[in-house]
Amino acid sequence: MNFFERQAIARAQSRRLVVLFALAVAAIVLTVDAMVFAALHQPGQPPMELAGTLVAVSAATLAVIGLASLFRISTLRQGGGRIAQEMGGVRVGEDVSDPDYRRLRNVVEEIAIASAVPVPEIYVLENEPGINAFAAGYAPTDAAVAVTRGALDRLNRDELQGVIAHEFSHILNGDMRLNIRLMGVLFGILVIALIGRRVLLYARGGRDSRGAAAILLAALAAMIVGYVGLFFGRLIKAGISRQREYLADASAVQFTRQTRGIAGALKKIGGLREGSRLADRAEGEEISHMLFGDGMGFSGLFATHPPLVKRIQAIEPHFKPENLEALAARWKQSPPSGREEDRALGLAPDAATVRMDGFSSTAATPAAVAAHVGEPDEADYAHAAGLLESIPVALADAAHAPGSAMPLLLGLLLDRDAAIRARQLDLVETHMGADAAAAVRGVAEGIDALHPIQRLPLAAMAFPALRRRPRPQVDAFLATVDALSHADGVVDLFEYCLGQMLRVQVTEALDPGAHWRPGRRRLAEVREEAVLLLAFLARAGTGHSIAAQRAFNAGVARLFPNEAIAYAAPAGGPQRLDPVWPALDALDARAKQVLVEALAATAGNDGRITVAEAELLRAVCALLHCPLPPLLEAR
Repeated sequence: MNFFERQAIARAQSRRLVVLFALAVAAIVLTVDAMVFAALHQPGQPPMELAGTLVAVSAATLAVIGLASLFRISTLRQGGGRIAQEMGGVRVGEDVSDPDYRRLRNVVEEIAIASAVPVPEIYVLENEPGINAFAAGYAPTDAAVAVTRGALDRLNRDELQGVIAHEFSHILNGDMRLNIRLMGVLFGILVIALIGRRVLLYARGGRDSRGAAAILLAALAAMIVGYVGLFFGRLIKAGISRQREYLADASAVQFTRQTRGIAGALKKIGGLREGSRLADRAEGEEISHMLFGDGMGFSGLFATHPPLVKRIQAIEPHFKPENLEALAARWKQSPPSGREEDRALGLAPDAATVRMDGFSSTAATPAAVAAHVGEPDEADYAHAAGLLESIPVALADAAHAPGSAMPLLLGLLLDRDAAIRARQLDLVETHMGADAAAAVRGVAEGIDALHPIQRLPLAAMAFPALRRRPRPQVDAFLATVDALSHADGVVDLFEYCLGQMLRVQVTEALDPGAHWRPGRRRLAEVREEAVLLLAFLARAGTGHSIAAQRAFNAGVARLFPNEAIAYAAPAGGPQRLDPVWPALDALDARAKQVLVEALAATAGNDGRITVAEAELLRAVCALLHCPLPPLLEAR
């Protein structure tokens, strides 16, 4: 399955979740009605006399479940970081000095750059000694990745890499949005059990024995009903989560092209006393379906994860259960330390040497480009590690520091022409002050020396710091971005796309629950918008009108093969594309696949895709929530 097929499956699972939720609610309502009927029905009394009461009780039960689910969903609208914080997570800043945190951040940034998704927020659950992790959020732009202290202490770099790659698979496959919805709806199912538990605690402390007895009976009844909800809630989580773990394990192996990482992490979970269990089981119940390893110890029908040995055997077919027993016996005497293993094995970022003069163009078919969306592999990972190594330390530090991320991103928009650049710096000073203008001047020389393939990864490194700035500063920054792009009177497509990417990063992160959703529209419904985007891309790839027409025709042939659409050079600047993005982003997954193939056919009509065209294509795909890894020469 490719990225688009997995997105379609995630949407189908969302519909399945609605059906299962409805069945669970129906079971709870019937249980409540049965208990009320048993309590109120008198011998010889016609059952219909209680009909009104049962209808009222059913309505009240539905209201409690519905309102509780809506309340929980509203608390999760802040995105993945909120869930990590509720679990006691400590955020790992961009400019950290702690070696464990630095190692974790390096791994996360490498995988984010390789997979072309925004660098997520990073958290560590410091009070959890087991080995576990999870990814949470509505979309890649508001994702958070959290790992336990046990994972940092026990896993070496390869193993940590495998675990993070597993979590990125959930980000790319659309699992996160389903998981966060699952948290919301299951809270409604479980809320009656929570109410019963609280009432039970209250009843124990009551002084009026007669009143306490009545309250105790009500609490026990609520607990019984609650366990019906708990049963169905665990069943739903197990049914939706289990098979996705095999897929995420396989994706992690495909991504890193080595089995020792993910397999080693699973072996340590099975061989160490702490395993993957969470110390806080009350919080773990709610997120058990999101975890890398089983955090609750459920088995059988309620198991949210496949058996550990089967997961290992899917990666290493010759592994036997007795091998795990031998590891457990050895580690009981001397538990492993990830830091010591890193030193002993000489593990370091697997960075390929990146020769910037070696990237000029690449041959890639439209189908191959579309197949590569959301499908990073070993070459992408090595390339990302090499890119991060190649970026000058001063610029990387500026991207990580909250105070310098904005000037760095503004520096990426500076024009090469000295007169236009001076005008842009004056605009920075007008909008954001003299200190900001001085900071932009300070990074300008380093940015000028960057190769085009380094610019988007550097911007991606700065996005997390940007998302945490106060809203007034962000508004002033975005106004400055617009001003710099218009300083020469012409906004080229790359300037426009970078500015749009910045807006997407900010607006989706501010209210993630209200933004990106899986689309439903068909290509025929967005014909005008798709044709306009192809025309702009064709003109940007070549200034020659005949060559642009050929490129445009190649894209249209992919998108609308049975239609003859004449090329018309688009009038005006890229701002005309503003209404295009919401319409095209609302396409269903398979229609997006065809659109990406058409974009690739337009960019590569001459048989090659230049670095500038490839980075522009990646920026457009980012706006359509189709993460496209770098198009390497090796392809």
